[in-house]
Amino acid sequence: MNEIQGDRTDGDGIRGTAAGTAPVPLSVLDLVTVGQGRTATQALRTGVEIARLTERRGFHRYWVAEHHSMPGVASSSPAVILAHIAAHTDRIRLGSGGVMLPNHAPLVIAEQFGTLEAMAPGRVDLGLGRAPGTDGATAAALRRSDRLNEGAEDFPQQLSELIRFLDDDFPDGHPYARIHAVPGPVQATAPGGVQSAHRPPVWLLGSSGFSARLAGTLGLPFAFAHHFSARNTIPALDLYRESFRPSAVLDAPYALIGVSALAADEEAEARRQVLTGALSMVRLRTGRPGLIPSPEEAAAYDFSPMEREFVDGWLANVIHGTADEVRTGLDDLAKRTGADELMITANAHGGEARLRSYELIADAYGLPSAA
Repeated sequence: MNEIQGDRTDGDGIRGTAAGTAPVPLSVLDLVTVGQGRTATQALRTGVEIARLTERRGFHRYWVAEHHSMPGVASSSPAVILAHIAAHTDRIRLGSGGVMLPNHAPLVIAEQFGTLEAMAPGRVDLGLGRAPGTDGATAAALRRSDRLNEGAEDFPQQLSELIRFLDDDFPDGHPYARIHAVPGPVQATAPGGVQSAHRPPVWLLGSSGFSARLAGTLGLPFAFAHHFSARNTIPALDLYRESFRPSAVLDAPYALIGVSALAADEEAEARRQVLTGALSMVRLRTGRPGLIPSPEEAAAYDFSPMEREFVDGWLANVIHGTADEVRTGLDDLAKRTGADELMITANAHGGEARLRSYELIADAYGLPSAA
């Protein structure tokens, strides 16, 4: 497996370059959130606006994550959303953060991301997770099976199969040797065929040690979900670096972390906005998922003592405040974790607050503003 992506140079499409005064490259994780009084159409339009804004301001990549059966998150189909974003952008890298591989047949994912690569050559990332991205009942409906643990346990095998489809290199005698993911490398071997040398780099995503170790062993880039698993961040990154073995993909570890951060013109407004995400998480964790509440509803909500404790803990991991305060928080986090890249997710009720946040963060770091 260490021979995967052998036609790539180290870091091709993986390693970013920090812009302005940012300590590391900055990227975006868009959950395509749907607030009360808003539609999925509006949320997806906001996604396009965020991608175009952050492309213009020098962010490195824009990712969306697979979620299911959550009214407030309209990102159940990452490949469809990324195709839409690709049509409205020119340079920013686009990817999944991530596709939950156990929910899908590897061939389907290879076909979808081969198609995306054909649409946006050299700009597509394939981030993979082993969690369902939803509750157990929904996962069973997706997979047409109630054997959910099997999906996670089979993740390394599924990953190997997916990579072989992407590279079109099943060995002779393998049951899938005559099956090809199209668009893909097989088109270059057909008479008169010409195929792009690019194919999406594979990333492993995680919130614990399993994927960290696997990514290190395979020499793949690693993305850690610091935004909802902060206590595991440094142990997982340490494990990834300790486990890392140079590969045809990377000669040294490369790890990004997802960071929940929101900047506003005033500190009180930032607090007002992030409280909507905190209330949304309270409802999700107590089996009541819904649309993202408005700032007014979140401010008026009567939190129980247990809910207040959860909210305080949740908000302690959300970097929020003025642009200068958020910049300081991001700088400190990059230094403390040694992350090679920060992927910022701004969770708020309305698109306007999220767009303003990315603009303020870009300004704080002196990122380019050219059209």
